[in-house]
Amino acid sequence: MDAFCRLSGLDPLWDWNRTWYTANPDLTQCFQNTVLVWVPCVYLWLLVPFYCVHLYCHDRGRIQMSCLCSAKMVLGFLLASFGFVEFFYILLERSQDIQHHMVFLLSPIMRSMTVILALCIIQLERIRGCRSSVFLFLFWVLSVVCSLVPLRAKIQLAIDEGIASDIVRYLAFFSYFSIQLAQLFLCCFADQPPQGKPVLEKNPCPVEDASFLSKILFWWFTGLVVKGYRTPLEAEDLWTLRKEDTSKNIISELQQDWTDECAKLQKQQKALASGAALGSRLPDQAQLLRKLQKEQSSGFFLLRTLARKFGPYFLTGTLCIIFHDAFMFAIPQVLSLLLGFMRDEDAPLWKGYFYATLMFLLSCLQSLFNHQYMYTCFTVGMRVKTAVMGLVYRKSLVINSSARRTCTVGEIVNLVSADTQKLMDFVVYFNAVWLAPIEIALCLFFLWQHLGPSALAGIATVILIFPLNGFIAKKRSKLQEIQMKFMDGRIRLMNEILNGIKILKFYAWEKAFLEQVLGYREKELKALKKSQILYSISIASFNSSSFLIAFAMFGVYVMLDDRNVLDAQKVFVSMALINILKTPLSQLPFAISTTMQALVSLRRLAKYLCSEELKVDNVSKAPLSPDGEDVLIESGTFSWTPEGPPCLKRINVRVPRGSLVAVVGHVGSGKSSLLSAMLGETEKRSGQVTVKGSVAYVPQQAWIQNATVQDNILFGRDKLKTWYQRVLEACALLPDLDILPAGDATEIGEKGLNLSGGQKQRVSLARAVYRKADVYLLDDPLSAVDAHVGQHIFDRVIGPKGVLRDKTRILVTHGMSFLPQADLILVLADGKITESGSYQELLGRHGAFADFIHTFASTERKESVIQRAGSRRSNARLSMVDFMPFSRDLSQEQLIGGDTTNTNLQNMEPVSETDQDQIPEDLGRLTQVDKARTGRVRLALYKKYFKTIGLAIIILIVFLYAFQQGASLAYNYWLSMWADDPVVNGTQIDTDLKLFVFGALGFVQGIAIFGTTVAISVCGIIASRQLHMDLLVNVLRSPMSFFESTPSGNLLNRFAKEIDAIDCMVPEGLKMMLSYVFKLLEVCIIVMMATPFAAVIILPLAFLYAFVQSFYVATSCQLRRLEAVSRSPIYTHFNETVQGASVIRAFGEQPRFILQANERVDFNQTSYFPRFVATRWLAVNLEFVGNVVVLAAAILSVMGRSTLSPGIVGLAVSHSLQVTGILSWIVRSWTDVENNIVSVERVNEYVDTPKEASWSTEGSSLPVAWPQSGTIELQGYGLQYRKGLELALKDITLHINPKEKVGIVGRTGAGKSSLALGIFRILEAAKGKIFIDGVNIADIGLHDLRSRITIIPQDPVLFSGSLRMNLDPFDTYTDEEIWSSLELAHLKTFVSDLPDKLNYECSEGGENLSLGQRQLVCLARALLRKTKILVLDEATAAVDLETDTLIQSTIRTQFEHCTVLTIAHRLNTIMDYTRVIVMDRGHVSEMDSPANLISQRGQFYRMCLEAGLV
Repeated sequence: MDAFCRLSGLDPLWDWNRTWYTANPDLTQCFQNTVLVWVPCVYLWLLVPFYCVHLYCHDRGRIQMSCLCSAKMVLGFLLASFGFVEFFYILLERSQDIQHHMVFLLSPIMRSMTVILALCIIQLERIRGCRSSVFLFLFWVLSVVCSLVPLRAKIQLAIDEGIASDIVRYLAFFSYFSIQLAQLFLCCFADQPPQGKPVLEKNPCPVEDASFLSKILFWWFTGLVVKGYRTPLEAEDLWTLRKEDTSKNIISELQQDWTDECAKLQKQQKALASGAALGSRLPDQAQLLRKLQKEQSSGFFLLRTLARKFGPYFLTGTLCIIFHDAFMFAIPQVLSLLLGFMRDEDAPLWKGYFYATLMFLLSCLQSLFNHQYMYTCFTVGMRVKTAVMGLVYRKSLVINSSARRTCTVGEIVNLVSADTQKLMDFVVYFNAVWLAPIEIALCLFFLWQHLGPSALAGIATVILIFPLNGFIAKKRSKLQEIQMKFMDGRIRLMNEILNGIKILKFYAWEKAFLEQVLGYREKELKALKKSQILYSISIASFNSSSFLIAFAMFGVYVMLDDRNVLDAQKVFVSMALINILKTPLSQLPFAISTTMQALVSLRRLAKYLCSEELKVDNVSKAPLSPDGEDVLIESGTFSWTPEGPPCLKRINVRVPRGSLVAVVGHVGSGKSSLLSAMLGETEKRSGQVTVKGSVAYVPQQAWIQNATVQDNILFGRDKLKTWYQRVLEACALLPDLDILPAGDATEIGEKGLNLSGGQKQRVSLARAVYRKADVYLLDDPLSAVDAHVGQHIFDRVIGPKGVLRDKTRILVTHGMSFLPQADLILVLADGKITESGSYQELLGRHGAFADFIHTFASTERKESVIQRAGSRRSNARLSMVDFMPFSRDLSQEQLIGGDTTNTNLQNMEPVSETDQDQIPEDLGRLTQVDKARTGRVRLALYKKYFKTIGLAIIILIVFLYAFQQGASLAYNYWLSMWADDPVVNGTQIDTDLKLFVFGALGFVQGIAIFGTTVAISVCGIIASRQLHMDLLVNVLRSPMSFFESTPSGNLLNRFAKEIDAIDCMVPEGLKMMLSYVFKLLEVCIIVMMATPFAAVIILPLAFLYAFVQSFYVATSCQLRRLEAVSRSPIYTHFNETVQGASVIRAFGEQPRFILQANERVDFNQTSYFPRFVATRWLAVNLEFVGNVVVLAAAILSVMGRSTLSPGIVGLAVSHSLQVTGILSWIVRSWTDVENNIVSVERVNEYVDTPKEASWSTEGSSLPVAWPQSGTIELQGYGLQYRKGLELALKDITLHINPKEKVGIVGRTGAGKSSLALGIFRILEAAKGKIFIDGVNIADIGLHDLRSRITIIPQDPVLFSGSLRMNLDPFDTYTDEEIWSSLELAHLKTFVSDLPDKLNYECSEGGENLSLGQRQLVCLARALLRKTKILVLDEATAAVDLETDTLIQSTIRTQFEHCTVLTIAHRLNTIMDYTRVIVMDRGHVSEMDSPANLISQRGQFYRMCLEAGLV
């Protein structure tokens, strides 16, 4: 190259004396005319083939010629022409000795050819739809950078010699440079979208339109931030997801991949299994190992599938983090050079500026690459979440029953919530697993270079700190387990309280349960406190780690040899490296644990995704044929699990087209299983099942979606008005819809919350009828409805004259009265069909069926419909609902029960009192959706939070922080003084003293850190204890209507998630925020101490920072809220789907549900995506602010070189390097605090909701034995369920004498249960009064009233805890009294046979007792209280006849001296009562003794007639 240059009369390529060892540096002419010209050209020509291949593979459609593209082309041609003109000019001017000007000839022609190539690329990009080119952006950046040196030289020359000497050359060069700059500027913009691609989305994501520069700086996000700052963001403001992030796009490809992987896995397992045919002889350990191996490999297969899909994009992120690390390690090296420059008084000033600028550029590049990496990770994480949710959801629609039984709904929802979160964390932290060790090794290598073997002392310190933190982590995880155990106990208890709240209110038991919850809470907080103190030690050791490492290294270094001198270079470069070292050290353990957790989650997910599916060949579907059989089972044997015993054996069924088949048999004989076999839900062991045409299915337990009544019935079909009305009429739903607030547009709460059992069943039936299917499978649809309604439905829907008369109907039933009308009856016993034939044929055979019919028909044919429905319910096969964490029926009538069928519907719709003047379209809404709050968190919340803690402690905390940071500043300043110490004879004096002072200051700082963290943790606990107490008291004091309109999920969420956030997250955020704010203050003080002039830069930067930050916090908080609110519908939908999977499959609605699930996941991701981009936007922009501080500190230090010592410069610059990190952390912790303080807001929400009257009145003069006689008097009493609704009881005046037995009867919605609600003041009177023994019940406390009268509710609710606690939570009675009440309730023998007798633990909801036993426990409660007034809400379908008879006889004998009010559904139980009150539409329509009422032939007589009693 030198020879080539010499030929053209130029100096050699490189000359150190001209470029480095000079006060006026410059590059040689040869270098300027060759290397600087050729570098951009070589870059373009070398990479263009690869880029063309890339463009060829990614066609996005053609872009039309735009102004931007035209401008680029015109400027490009101008640039190219400059080169050609220069080339020809030289050719003509120097044609004689052309070989002496080869350099000047080659360069312009190369430049022009390269620019022409660039123009070709611009056109190729346009044709392939590339809107913003990274490739060309980098080319123009290179070109401009390489032109800067000649530009400076030209300007210098012009200043020295004047511009006139060669004006053409100058003008040409300046024009050329300006056009290059213009090209670079144009490259910062994106071209228009390709043609022919209509914009489908209403609000597309701007990242699609963003240029390369906008993408790396996240400027495309600014629009949303500004919008969020002006007005709180709503869901409508968010962008639509990009196509590549949508569920549809991600899952369609992934599912195919996963299916292939699963097939491979099954092959492997089969190969293993064939090897394991010998396995039955293998020892247990080997089999266990094999099982683990199977789970492990399935997890690996899932990881491989995900990696194949998302790996390539993830690797681009990994590349970014490698670049980031390279820049990060370069910075201390440049700092070392800068400090060397400060020490060398002869060094030219330009070097200082060069180092300062270089540090600034490296810091900026480090920030850019770091945030690109984080952005990639979060995007991949988000896609993984979508993918996993999609796979799990699709799996839950095809999983078979045996696999389904191994995992509860809760576990499945956990897979999509907790396990996907673990995978997302794994994506972010995975690279740290292999990068952190490399970073640690590099840090130590550079430290060794500076300090020699003393660096090993640093390693020793690290090795000591680690086990300490490991030990603390272990201890803390144990404490956390203890804390979680108590928290689980508390939440379980809260769940039971919420499910059984009406019982608590009826019995006035709130205080007892309040105490129990607070007991759990105290234990939980005790464990939390211990854990937080340990954590404080951990934090103190970590925050002091940089001091400890430095102390060890410097100490050993100066002790080893007197000649080892600590100068500024050694001290501050080491400190910078130690600060870098802290990050990988803290990340590594976290990354490893995250990876381990993710592997566990992968295994769990893969295990679920590999579980057995329903076999498609269980049922062969065939098209409808005009005649012949619609359902055909030939010698079928079926079981619920592949290995389990068969549930149906040797089944042969032929169902002719259009016939009605009744299936009867005892509980557990296999009736439901037969229908399941026809649906393909059971395992077919042998035989053949054929079903022709479409199927509709009504399950035994109605499955209702959280949607409107109409949506539940249409179930995805279009509405045909006349047919829809016919269906409603036939299913007896019209009267119910008249009562519902918004008719069929009324929303049904979670799990059919506001419908009674009968209504749910009828909606479920209507859904099937509306389908117009060919085959109807009806699993006991009449069990939950009243006798007369059942008859109506049979006549209008199922029977020979019903809407379905031409369809094939298979009906499982207990209703004897329907059997004569069936074409075929199948009698099942023990899973076999014992008899089949028509009604008459079976009677004629005198078999078991005939005996059965004779026994029952003679007694009470009509009543039997209802009676046996109940006993069947209690033993029904474990269905989905048994796994449900919260299943509760809280329709208003069911407050006390109300028969499962008779819910008075008009009541049922309590929204909080404040909503009385609601807009009509809200009428049908029952549950109040968890809404996202808007706007910034109010200052009042912080005030409330801090007020709970107390001012004194807060002042103490601030003082401790100031003290801690003062100590830190002191030891850092001490170090800089030490570094500036003069070296005498190659040594420094008093090193021991210096080391001692340094150590003491650092130690004091460590103690202060421990003090502050402990103090904040303790404050957090004080605050959360108080806030939880307030929330609990507020909820328990709320009226019943509140619990109806607030889903239990919302309340539990407050007690679990929000309280957890107040326990841990808020103090955690405050800790971090305060420590970083004070750290920032320290840095600013140090920089200003070194260079006071820096204040001029720091102050405006502080304002800019506050400005950017306020923009961000407003948007980020709102995005977080929106994301949280959009998350719950995903889980609700999952829940519903898992429960109703068999119905969804039967109706063939899987695609629609999958689509709904996709929509919900995508909707959640629309707020998650901007949420993590917001953090990146903020961090990139803030870190530039931070980097300006680095630049300022460095440049000002260079300028003040003469007055500043290297020590203070090292201190200032090494501290300013931390600013970027500190700024990001302050905002992140601030946002965390803002986001989590929202929990205080949400916990506080229930402070202002309406409350019940007070539990007890001060100084009340109520006699201890009140009520003594038991007289009840109602005067003009009226009651309404909510202000604005019509009265449910109208103007009732009654007088009930002492010891009277009164029955209350009436049809659905007549107001029977409302009367009981009024007596217990569950609902307050709208008008009129109720007197008990002459005392107006409105004037006494609720507990005074409710504890003195008793109710036996319809649905027996027990709580988890001992049997004794369930009978007597306040411990007011002796054991003898309890035993005698148990004896009277016929439970004594049962309880005395139990292992723990009275201390026998009841499970949640009393599941480990039978329904009848639970009902008897409720009776025992009533017997124990011995009050003068008893209200009995008779159970309909809940109890078998035997239990019912026991209860009735006990009540007659034990309560003969009491006033008894019975809300009756079976009229035969009240025929011997003194009086019967017949209710109708809120009025008393008849009232007299039963005999008189029958003789009057009124409403009561008609009811008796229907029940077959007259």
